[in-house]
Amino acid sequence: MRAILDIIIIILDLYVWLLIASAILSWLIAFNVVNTRNQFVAAVAEFLFRITEPVLAPIRRFMPSFGGLDISPIILILIIMFIQRVIAYYIYPNVI
Repeated sequence: MRAILDIIIIILDLYVWLLIASAILSWLIAFNVVNTRNQFVAAVAEFLFRITEPVLAPIRRFMPSFGGLDISPIILILIIMFIQRVIAYYIYPNVI
C-alpha cells in the first residue's frame, strides 16, 4: 500500500512540474518569445493544454477576474501540496 501512495505522490509532483511548464510556455507565447507556427512548440503547447486545462477550468470558473492575471495554476499547486501533506503526514504513517 505504501508503494501506491509513493506513486501517487510522484504523479502529483510530476503534475506540478507540468503546470509550471504550461504557465511558462503560455507566457513565452503571449510575449512572442516562441512562435506557435513551429511544429514542436505547437505540439508541446497542445500537450500541456490538454493535460492541464481539464483541471484548471473548474478553478477558473470560481475565481474572480484579475484582469490578465491567471492565478489558477497557483491555486492548483497549493491544492496539490495540501494533498501531498495529507498523504505524507496522516495516511502514510497509518498504512502497514
